[in-house]
Amino acid sequence: MTNEKQETENQKPIVGRLAPTPSGYLHLGNAVNFVLTWLLVRQAGGTMHLRIDDLDRARLRRPYLSTIFRVIDWLGLDYDHGPSGPDDFLQHYSQLLHLPEYNRLLRRLAQQPGLVYGSARSRTAEAAQAVVPLATPGAAWRVRVPAGTTVGLADGWQGAVQVALAAEMPDFVVRKKDGVAAYQLASVADDLRLGTTLIVRGLDLLPSTAAQLWLAAQLAETRGFSPEHIRFYHHSLLTDAAGHKLSKTTQAAGDRGILEAGQPTVVYAAVARLLGLPIAAGASLATLQAVFAQEQG
Repeated sequence: MTNEKQETENQKPIVGRLAPTPSGYLHLGNAVNFVLTWLLVRQAGGTMHLRIDDLDRARLRRPYLSTIFRVIDWLGLDYDHGPSGPDDFLQHYSQLLHLPEYNRLLRRLAQQPGLVYGSARSRTAEAAQAVVPLATPGAAWRVRVPAGTTVGLADGWQGAVQVALAAEMPDFVVRKKDGVAAYQLASVADDLRLGTTLIVRGLDLLPSTAAQLWLAAQLAETRGFSPEHIRFYHHSLLTDAAGHKLSKTTQAAGDRGILEAGQPTVVYAAVARLLGLPIAAGASLATLQAVFAQEQG
């Protein structure tokens, strides 16, 4: 990229998003990601969207959806665009409202010779996978990732990275067996619609970032989702006392997530540790933001 083009890209308005899923109570890792995103966007004078990913209807629960708004308020964060609460979300912002857009992209992918195929897992052998016509009822759609495919990007915190996509996420799903667009495709479409230019994720989602970049490059209408247009920041993961990655799927029964911590200062402290910021225990969000701005300046 030429210096002139790089300058133009750096001058683009910063548009970030919080993108939780209502599939469980938000944990410390989710809250840290919220604060990291908010710090970067507000430091740049950018715009923040709240984008809730609700295509996984089997796991969606009203309490999980409500908790998203409670956590954002508890953390003292704000956003510029998005739903004001659960009812507003379901009526005006749900991903179900964008199914025609996702389906249009799925049809375009299916039109690319040899790119998409139907797959049906064998009931008799877990490792077996049968290729079937796309119109087969109950078949998932997968994209063919050529052997040896790697995706590179310049990450704001990790530096230059290369992801061996063919090894990390071979032939990933773009349409689920229920006929609904899968996460990788829907996320690209949503970020393009919002004009997202800054994305913060945990390191565990680096393969997903690579998958989305590769997928977006397959169609002219999605090529705006690229390292030339979006700044990516992948942060280290937070773990529990046993060293396991924090996850909604591993929450114990009765665990209500990060809100059980009582005070949000535990989140601010975790963010400070990740960023190496010198703030005292119990510091406020305002203090964290001020120290972050000083370090960035």
